[in-house]
Amino acid sequence: MVTQCPPPSSLLPDSLRARPDAPLCKMAADSEPESEVFEITDFTTASEWERFISKVEEVLNDWKLIGHSLGKPLEKGIFTSGTWEERADEISFADFRFSVTHHYLVQESPDKEGKDEESEDAIPQSMQDLLCMNNDFPPRAHCLVRWYGLREFVVIAPAAHSDAVLSESKCNLLLSSISIALGNTGCQVPLFVQIHHKWRRMYMGECQGPGVRTDFEMVHLRKVPNQYTHLSGLLDIFKSKIGCPLTPLPPVSIAIRFTYVLQDWQQYFWPQQPPDIDALVGGEVGGLEFGKLPFGACEDPISELHLATTWPHLTEGIIVDNDVYSDLDPVQAPHWSVRVRKADNPQCLLGDFVTEFLKICRRKESTDEILGRSTFEEEGRDVADITHALSKLTEPAPVPIHKLSVSNMVHTAKKKIRKHRGEESPLNNDVLNTILLFLFPDAASEKPLDGTTSVDNSNPTAEAGDYTLYNQFKSAPSDSLTYKLALCLCMINFYHGGLKGVAHLWQEFVLEMRFRWENNFLIPGLASGPPDLRCCLLHQKLQMLNCCIERKKARDEGKKTSPSDSMTKAYPADAGKAGGQLGLDHLRDTEKEKGEAGKSWDSWSDSEEEFFECLSDAEDLRGNGQESTKKGGPKDMAPLKPEGRLHQHGKLTLLRNGEPLYIPVTQEPAPMTEDLLEEQSEVLAKLGTSAEGAHLRARMQSACLLSDMESFKAANPGCCLEDFVRWYSPRDYIEEEVTDEKGNVVLKGELSARMKIPSNMWVEAWETAKPVPARRQRRLFDDTREAEKVLHYLAMQKPADLARHLLPCVIHAAVLKVKEEESLENIPSVKKIIKQIIAHSSKVLRFPSPEDKKLEEIILQITTVEAIIARARSLKAKFGTEKCEHEEEKEDLERFVSCLLEQPEVAVTGAGRGHAGRIIHKLFVNAQRAAAVALPEEELKRSGCPEERRQTLVSDFPPPAGRELILRATVPRPAPYSKALPQRMYSVLTKEDFRLAGAFSSDTSFF
Repeated sequence: MVTQCPPPSSLLPDSLRARPDAPLCKMAADSEPESEVFEITDFTTASEWERFISKVEEVLNDWKLIGHSLGKPLEKGIFTSGTWEERADEISFADFRFSVTHHYLVQESPDKEGKDEESEDAIPQSMQDLLCMNNDFPPRAHCLVRWYGLREFVVIAPAAHSDAVLSESKCNLLLSSISIALGNTGCQVPLFVQIHHKWRRMYMGECQGPGVRTDFEMVHLRKVPNQYTHLSGLLDIFKSKIGCPLTPLPPVSIAIRFTYVLQDWQQYFWPQQPPDIDALVGGEVGGLEFGKLPFGACEDPISELHLATTWPHLTEGIIVDNDVYSDLDPVQAPHWSVRVRKADNPQCLLGDFVTEFLKICRRKESTDEILGRSTFEEEGRDVADITHALSKLTEPAPVPIHKLSVSNMVHTAKKKIRKHRGEESPLNNDVLNTILLFLFPDAASEKPLDGTTSVDNSNPTAEAGDYTLYNQFKSAPSDSLTYKLALCLCMINFYHGGLKGVAHLWQEFVLEMRFRWENNFLIPGLASGPPDLRCCLLHQKLQMLNCCIERKKARDEGKKTSPSDSMTKAYPADAGKAGGQLGLDHLRDTEKEKGEAGKSWDSWSDSEEEFFECLSDAEDLRGNGQESTKKGGPKDMAPLKPEGRLHQHGKLTLLRNGEPLYIPVTQEPAPMTEDLLEEQSEVLAKLGTSAEGAHLRARMQSACLLSDMESFKAANPGCCLEDFVRWYSPRDYIEEEVTDEKGNVVLKGELSARMKIPSNMWVEAWETAKPVPARRQRRLFDDTREAEKVLHYLAMQKPADLARHLLPCVIHAAVLKVKEEESLENIPSVKKIIKQIIAHSSKVLRFPSPEDKKLEEIILQITTVEAIIARARSLKAKFGTEKCEHEEEKEDLERFVSCLLEQPEVAVTGAGRGHAGRIIHKLFVNAQRAAAVALPEEELKRSGCPEERRQTLVSDFPPPAGRELILRATVPRPAPYSKALPQRMYSVLTKEDFRLAGAFSSDTSFF
């Protein structure tokens, strides 16, 4: 610390202090030497370097890396199969930030019995690991693990990726810092410092123990000196570095690995054939082809095969490897291992299909904008736009009104679309007709199917779990029209016209829906019954339209025949209710009722605006000679004629007159899609919690109850509310045994407590209900109105909306395709990923509008599985698993191929003499022969020395792409009387890289 201050008065000369009246000039002159500025350095304050060392020591203490600890001996392959963990912290040197990372192999702590005395003199664990030969050349590990064989180490590196320690002085400062920190703490874990740019992976480090030290040094060069390309040159470096004073030198242990790369597969072409687009367009392939998704990679997903030939235990003098001759023949290597290099992001057909379909979801154009508004423009004033068809009906027109029906307007627009498009139509007629016949197979026959065209739930090709997968994905059954439509749109988008083709097909689909509605043709490929809320909304809409067609068809058929109760169809309800039929709401064949439609539930009220107008109840009753009273007593109800009976209800009789109780024919409840249910909930919620709102809400919800009560009264003259409750809600009629006046035990029943509440809706509805059979009631479900709503909904869908609706079906189809293909290959890892895809998709697709990012993750998982299966097929084709004559060899090869997919590196049983080894050898021989034939003279001249040319053209293997050597020795260093310590040097030589990584130990006590 430097301080500047004037000299204190106590430091002035005594003569000047005693004579204050002395001349000022004399005082100034005498005080000049005393007024000089001087410095005070505070050596008790820590410098930045000392603070940095202290922080390193603090981190080592926090991680409990202090002291001596010996682990278990390393098992073979533990570096690859074991679990590696790391923990990190951040420190700074002045304003330069460093990250400190502790890498360690997770192991059980060893038993400490009987090792206390040995531990004091034992060398650190890391020094012992330098000599371990069980884990040389691990296929997947940190670079320091591969170079030095360490199980635990700490790395200090610049925190920012762009920062680097470049100058030699800074490198030495850091090395001094870690040396001091290791000495102060007694830590025996190696500590490394990363220097130079990170891509070079340059590390310097140190490890300290009691009286010993190991220095970790490194050399990294781009160009390799010729004398270091073989074993003899590297041995010279190693011996000169350790500088052992002993003669003769202790034996040097050598481990060598040569890696050969096969890139040219020659006759083993990629077996995947792209789909025949011309066949699809030309109609050579049947329409069912549109229901099949493509699968496989367009290119070979295996780009390279790396063969590693290893000599794990050699000693100096056994082999010769110099610039003239080498004993290292890969065929004679005792150990072979293989790894495959996968192609980066191979183009996969299924993944591309789904990805391109997802892109439609991001488009904002409407169908009209995509196809061009000119297709809907008027050619004359007498032809109206399709969207104004309904309003045109109310305008005065010089033409007869029947020519302006919605049907005529639609078909006129359809003709105009085709006329305007001409040859510019996105889809040609052949493709369009093929798709439409695939979607609507009943159109192939002259007479469309009249029966219910429900889906076939007994699909023999799919397992039960696969078929019900749509429940989890909220898509549609795999044999439904919606599912087929999604596949066709996906293929059209990829092969035939893209977005315009999708818009064209969708427009034709909507026109087909309207045609079927107007002509009472059921839609094929849809399960009968109300909309299935487990499916996507578009599927529900199509089911709703089918329900409307069924009702309309039944009503129109009822007009042709006399009204009767013969068309009945019983259905059980939760509370014991039974009854109902298709077409219960058919109208009487009168001119007054033509073109009239009933009201749906949400427009139900007490108003007189009823679309279904039959004879009034009073007129109807008078016509039958009957009058009804409000109370409906037995006396007044006796002359009523029963109507609308379905069948007798067991042994139940009416309480008042003892007549048998009959189950009435009732109207079916209105089918609902999920968006209508949501609208209903919103409407009911908006009524509020007031008494009036609650009453109105109850009346709106009791429309079906009122209809059933009227049907029940018509079928059971003389009945009472208790009779209705006994059939409709048996739990609300409580019976108990009582003893009458005569002592007999009889059953006595009464309504439940909730039925006795004042102003009960059931009581009010019963008093309001009149005896009207279902066929003459106002319709609960207005099929005409609902069908027009569905058709309008379909017509308004943009391609992006359509893609959103159908994307769950496409993903569903992709998952089924992946499962089908996987079953042929039987890959365990793929089965696991497929389960993850299903679980992930089930969570994501249940939401109405899933995020694009989550959808992309699902598609990426599907593409990953597709690539894995493609790799399996590629490897099987290359290794010829199907050509094996012996079953045992075939099983071994299939197991070998499966391991190549699952593991980073696979050992070849029998090395070059085994069955797989012979196949690999043959692959290299074929590639070498092809390279010798194809290599031009210019390349021969440029290929280097004559030895390389000879080896390239004659040898079965190309020059090794990588040479790795590990040299080990245990020698005293630095003096002959020093302790014998492990020495190790790792060398790797590739085409563009040369690296030496040495760990040299020395005795710090006896030197």
